[in-house]
Amino acid sequence: MSLPLEGVRVLDLSRLLPGGFCSLLLADFGAEVLKVEDTGMGDYIRWSPPFYDGAHESARSALFLSLNRNKRSIRLDLKHERGREALLRLVREYDVVLESFRPGVLDRLGVGYERMREENPGIVYCAISGYGQESPKRDSSGHDMNYLGLTGLLGLTGERGGGAGGGPIQSAGQIADLGGGALMAAFGIMAALRERDGGREGSGSPGSGEGQIVDVSMADGALSWLAMVAASHFADGIVPRRGELPLAGSLVCYRPYECADGWVTLGALEPKFWQAWCRGVGREDLIAKQFEHPGSATHAQVQEIFKGRSRADWEAFASEHDCCLEPVLELDEALSSELVREREMVVEIDQPGAERPIRQLGIPVKLTRTPGEHGRLPGPALGEHTEAVLLAAGYTEAEVAELLSEGAAAGPAGAEQGVAFRA
Repeated sequence: MSLPLEGVRVLDLSRLLPGGFCSLLLADFGAEVLKVEDTGMGDYIRWSPPFYDGAHESARSALFLSLNRNKRSIRLDLKHERGREALLRLVREYDVVLESFRPGVLDRLGVGYERMREENPGIVYCAISGYGQESPKRDSSGHDMNYLGLTGLLGLTGERGGGAGGGPIQSAGQIADLGGGALMAAFGIMAALRERDGGREGSGSPGSGEGQIVDVSMADGALSWLAMVAASHFADGIVPRRGELPLAGSLVCYRPYECADGWVTLGALEPKFWQAWCRGVGREDLIAKQFEHPGSATHAQVQEIFKGRSRADWEAFASEHDCCLEPVLELDEALSSELVREREMVVEIDQPGAERPIRQLGIPVKLTRTPGEHGRLPGPALGEHTEAVLLAAGYTEAEVAELLSEGAAAGPAGAEQGVAFRA
């Protein structure tokens, strides 16, 4: 069975999470992704513990492997003239370039979009950055939490009030990196490819044949997650505060609650669900108080009701009463749950040398006719495919040997290249 992105070729110059996750999505659906790494340590995440014993020293990090299955790796020194020449030769045969450097880095090296476009007018150039290619903070450093803080999302996450219990709450998942960066980049790449190549015959969209820049700002992407919150503010002028949003803590019917041995979530936003919960616990008197706020007498009563039963009791309750009630699971519980198992969201890959199959998260998008494939290729060792890729690009064996001897390119590396990096 063919994969939906077969034939799409991606040069991935990015490192760490946003670009890696973006190209992972493309690779799982059949795109040919080539990681272009430097001749030093390569993608920093390669050296982040924990490690799988037995695997190649540059491809044993669990974090690296989780983002880099179905990819190959080449090492080029883009500060070396011949390394840049090799990159541009590859650009001629590829559809997409993905990078996550600070804006202007590749331009200063002489291999930015305009130079690549001279080699391949159809190249789709996706640049993921913190604040965008043109912005007042264009050159500022940052990480996920910084972007969330600047766009208002972090400030709105958590309980109302000041002090230790009322500060902003950091998410366990990287919202700006993944939701604002990786997903927006994948969407932007696919939109640009569709515009370039057009639709099927008769669609009225013949395609321009031209590439373009896909400018992805993780701050922009994170801000877009506040679409409904911002819409309310634009309409009524009210500035929301932490703990005051209907879907982020201000309603007794839509909150996490502590039970006798853990926590559960109550999402009874529609009246029918709240009514089902109230009737199920024998408190019809609370039906009219659905939209009261934390700190109220109603909130205190609901808290006491939840504390009177165990998490298992509430799961049994939810099976009888349709009220949007679910347990708050620890990670190991979630990963071993029936839901995750049946949705095939935990998969295994065979990594060369590893003592056991490596478990990873599966593909979150399910296509019925052309589903993705998580296990086409293992995670690549650093520079594992350098020579093969250069030969396929038209270099002779003698020329490849010369590139390696000059340091413009490098083959497989070992642990001496790496340093510990904790993500």
